[in-house]
This record gives sequence, structure tokens and C-alpha cells, in this order.
Amino acid sequence: MQSIDGLQSTDGVGIDSVDEPEVEGTRASGTPVIDKARRRLAAVSFLIGAVAVSTFFAIGAWQRRWIADDGLIVLRTLRNLFAGNGPVFNAGERVEANTSTAWTYLLWFWAWVTDGQLEYVALWVALVCSVAAIPIAMYGSARLYGNRLGGITGDGWTLLLPFGAIIYIAIPPARDFATSGLENGLCIFWAAVLWCQLVAWARRGPQSTRKASAATLALAFTAGLAPLIRPELTVFGGLVLVLVFFAPLGWKMRLGVAVVAGALPVGYQIFRMGYYALLVPNPAVAKDASGAKWEQGFAYLTNLFGPYILVLPVVLAVVAGVILIVGARLRADAGASTADTDRSRPAALSARLQSSTAVVTVVAVAGLVLIVYWIRQGGDFMHGRVLLVPLFVTLLPLMVVPLTVPAHLGAAFGRRRAVEKSVIDDDPEPVEVSPAERRRTRVGLAGAVAMAGLWITVLVWGISTHANVLPNAGIDIGRSGIVDERRFYVTNMGNENPVTAEDYLAYPRMSAMVEKIDKYREDGGVILPSFNYDEWYVAQLPAVMPRGAERKVTVYFLNLGMTSMNAPLDVRVIDQMGLAYPLAAHTERLEDGRIGHDKILPSEWVVAEAGAYPRKPVLPGYLDEDLVRQAQVALQCPETKDRFASFEGPWSFTRFKHNLKQAFTFNSYRIQREPEYEIARCGLEMPPPVNPD
Repeated sequence: MQSIDGLQSTDGVGIDSVDEPEVEGTRASGTPVIDKARRRLAAVSFLIGAVAVSTFFAIGAWQRRWIADDGLIVLRTLRNLFAGNGPVFNAGERVEANTSTAWTYLLWFWAWVTDGQLEYVALWVALVCSVAAIPIAMYGSARLYGNRLGGITGDGWTLLLPFGAIIYIAIPPARDFATSGLENGLCIFWAAVLWCQLVAWARRGPQSTRKASAATLALAFTAGLAPLIRPELTVFGGLVLVLVFFAPLGWKMRLGVAVVAGALPVGYQIFRMGYYALLVPNPAVAKDASGAKWEQGFAYLTNLFGPYILVLPVVLAVVAGVILIVGARLRADAGASTADTDRSRPAALSARLQSSTAVVTVVAVAGLVLIVYWIRQGGDFMHGRVLLVPLFVTLLPLMVVPLTVPAHLGAAFGRRRAVEKSVIDDDPEPVEVSPAERRRTRVGLAGAVAMAGLWITVLVWGISTHANVLPNAGIDIGRSGIVDERRFYVTNMGNENPVTAEDYLAYPRMSAMVEKIDKYREDGGVILPSFNYDEWYVAQLPAVMPRGAERKVTVYFLNLGMTSMNAPLDVRVIDQMGLAYPLAAHTERLEDGRIGHDKILPSEWVVAEAGAYPRKPVLPGYLDEDLVRQAQVALQCPETKDRFASFEGPWSFTRFKHNLKQAFTFNSYRIQREPEYEIARCGLEMPPPVNPD
């Protein structure tokens, strides 16, 4: 049983296995009485901290509950799945509009089980994952200390206090994205579970039992899910798999680790390539994950660190880590062993991989690499969002920290120490304190005082940061292009907790869009945003449609979530940036565009591609007839026609094989956003002006 006062692992090396002198009082079973009390104190302090932090996080997340516009995007895919159209965003177009595959199917499963409204399914699944991640991560950190609860230099009375957990939940964006409908909650939940499994694996040591093998394979399976949780998390999952693979394992187990870790992600990757004709989700192409915007990335980092003085708890976390490392080194020196001297160098190195030191190193490196990746990428337009998971991963080893008061404080001041009264000795005699013991006790006391100071400072920082709001939050986007996404929508809609698609009808243009869809449902046309928030332009379809062409309404707007969830499934919804529109996704990234929105396809392309009437006065006045005509020609580029055929053509095994081959090419295929340049790139003939002078 994993009791409150035990937190004991199945291998018997849990929090309750603190090494203590056997001269202390014992029960009939031989268990030291004082040792038992110390274990219970550590476990109870952990439990109180975990419950308190999780409760505050849940309350804060619920108070700030909402579903983001981007969080609504995945729900459109769910609607199509339930309607029998497949995992697509628009019926008849095989486009993967969601970055997290696991999040899509997790929501689909719970929506199928509960038959609940999709927005509330997303809200509750995100909230549960987010909140559950905190105690799970804390438990992994608590187990990390194992039989090293003796503090810096020796035995003592230990409290397990929340530390990194406080830092994470105190940041307002962490509570904003605990619901939001985005996959942040799933990401930190996965990271916390993987962390617990990794710590258990390190503590278990090389074992060949069936139970140990099953646990190792389970760890490999969880790590292998990384690219399905979010593509960049492959860094974390991959490092874990490398660590496990090269640790002391037989070759059969290594083969098993590779198969178990790779079966699901590799299988899905083959499906993705054959179905969607890409190597990555369409948003990764739209946002050009291979691009570099260092300057914008540092601006994004500052945007998160500046308002909350986040550098303070980060520095404190580093200091806490140093204290724990020093303590571990002192204990290791005190109990140094030559047990591994007979091993060969490769075998000794392999054995070290399955250790707490290696586990902590891998997790810290993974978190830092992810932070650097997002800085290089330029961050995001949502305040703090993409740095939350890397920060959470980096803090995993310090989610809780031990604060240990030396058992014999008198030894620090040179007084004699008495052996504790025990069952076997009712009249203990005091013993002299050696200089070495005096030094160790003093160091231990200094470590306890330092750790207490760090914890109190983090707690005070967390309380003061908890209610922080960004300057001008919700009023404007600003020159950096970064915005407090939740506060922006709350302010612009006058709704503190927008959750449903219907709530977003209060956002500018949405109600007018619904009216336009109803008006042109039968005749079809391309609905385009106007400069007036209460109106939309419509590029109408010809009176006589080409043979085989379908009269369909197409809505072309940047806010893809609220638009698609307030539109019927027979209405095509696409965006200028290309999250759900491959034509826009395959354009070149604008160097000076707003981060996360740096692909803007001119509306003339959509008018041409949708087959709308290309001449005025039917064509909306702000559109250029010549650009529409040029776009019609540019769309005849052979590679572009192949790309459209890959996701619009009839689905068949032949198409599947064809897409498998072309996925590599399409992933890097880019077109010029200006039709005339695209015509030149493809070697096509420039059409004459529509109205020559």
C-alpha cells in the first residue's frame, strides 16, 4: 500500500526508507520509531502541500475559465468526425488543422462517452489534465529524493514543500491556459506522468523481473507519445528514450523499447503522410516551424518574465538546485563505495544512465532546449502560452524541495549528544560530539535556513504575482504583436468567461457573418471581411457554374475558431494564415509580419480558387480584377495543382501511395504570395490586363 506516511515504491526504496542508526527505538518488527515519525512528517507535509497548491490552481483556473478562439478550432474537426466526414476541418478537404493529434482524439473520446456540448467537454478535460498534472509532478519530485531525505549532510526532520509548483501556478498565463480549449493541459499532464515514470525507473535500478520490464516498456510508450502530444515535445520524449535505450538493458528489451515507443507515432505518421500528404500538421507548415526569429523570441521571453519579475523565482530555483546538488554530493562522499570498480568503463557508464542524476539532467536539458527552440521560433502571439510547458518541464525536479532540520541541533554548538532512548537501552549515555559531526550539523542547519529562506521568498513572490495583470491588457495588441489573449477577448466581448461558440457571436463581425451565411446558403459565394465590423463583402458565384462545380459558401477570415464553430459543416471555412487552408500555408513567411500571423494570403487568390465571378461590379470594389486573373493563372502551376489534388482528390489506396511519396516534397513546397511572382516562378504566361489602357 502506498500510504500517506510511506509514499513507498514497490522496490522498497520509497520516501520511507531513510537510512537511520539502528540504535533508535524500535518496535517488535525492528522498524525505528523515530524513523517512522520522520517519514510520516515528510509524507504529511507533502500531502498538505500538494492538496493546497492543486486547490489554489483549480480555483484560479476556474475563475479564469474560457475557451480561446484557437481552442475552438479542434472542435470543428470533432464535428466532422461525428458527422462521418473524417478527421478534417472542412468536408471534402483532407487538412489536419490541429497541431496536437492526441488532444483531438482525447476530446473526441470524451465527447463520445459523455455526449456533452463540445465546448464544455474541452473545458473540463483541459481543466482536469491541468490540475492533475500538479500533484503528479510533485509526487515524482518527492520520490526523486528517495532515501536521501536526510537533508544536506545527514539525518533530520524533513518537510517536503511545494516550490516549483508554486512558481508555475502563480503565473497568470498558467491559469489562463489551464482551460482555454488548447492542449497546454494535456502537455503538462503528459510531462508529469513521464516524469514520475522516469524517476521510478531510475530508482528501480537494473532489474530483470517481469514487473520491472513491463514498467520500462510503459515508460517507453509514454515517451513515444511525445510527437502526438505536440511535435516539439519530441525533444523531451526522444531524450528519455535515448537514456532508457542505452541504460543497462538486454538487446531484447532494447528492441521492445523501440517497438513500443515507435508503434503508435510511426503508425500515425504513415497515416498522416498518406491521408494529409504532409510530414507535419498543417499549422506547422503555416507557421514555418523551421524559421528563425531570435529578436522576436527574446521580446516574447521578456513579455513573460518582465511583468511578473519571473527572473527572481528562476534564480531562487537555481540556488535551491545547487543546495540539493551539494547535499547529494556530500552524502555520496560520506557513503562512497568501490562496488563498481570491477565493471568495464562502458558498463559503468551505462549503469550511471539509470540514476537520479541522469534523469534530472535529461529533464533539465529538455526543458532548456524547448525554451531555446521557442525563442528561436519567435515565440507566439499569445502572452506566455508556448513557454509554459518548457518552464513546467524545467521545474519538474524542483516541484517540491526538502527542508531538513538536523536531528541533533545541539551538536552544531559543540554540546554533547545523547543517544535516543530505545527499547533495548533504557539508560543511554551521552556521547561527545566529534569535530566532523559538528561541522556536518552546522552545514545541515545552514542548508535548512537557506532552503527555508528560498521557500518563503518564492511563496511571497507567488502571492504577490497571483493577481498581476499586464499593462493595457485587453485594450490593444501592441507593436510586439503579443497580446494577453484571454483578457483581449474578455474586454472586447464584455464577457468574463466566454466558453461557447455562441458567446463569440458578441465578437465584432460574428453575428453579421451568420446572417450572410444564411442569406447566401443556396447561391453560394465567398464571404470576405469588410472594414466595417458589422458587414461582410460577398464575391458571388457565376449564374452558370462550370460542369461538376458545387455551389458552396466559403468564409475567409483570420479568426478560424469562432468562425468555423458558428458556421454549418456544409460551409467551407478557411483563413488567410493557412491553419486550415493549404494554399495560404504554403506561401512564404513574411519577415516583418506579426508573430503567428506572418502569412497573409491576398483575398484575390480565394476568389479565383473558389470560382467566384472575377469582374466588377459583381466583384467587391476593393479587390483587384487583374490580381484575380493572375491568381487564376498562377493556380495552374503543376506543383500547386498536385497539392490540391493530394487533399481534394477522391480518397483511394492509389491516392494514399501517391501522397506517401509526395509528402516529403509538399512539406517544403512554397509559393509566392503575389500572383505575378508566382506566375514567373512556375514559368507560366502572364495574362493581359483585364482593362488595358
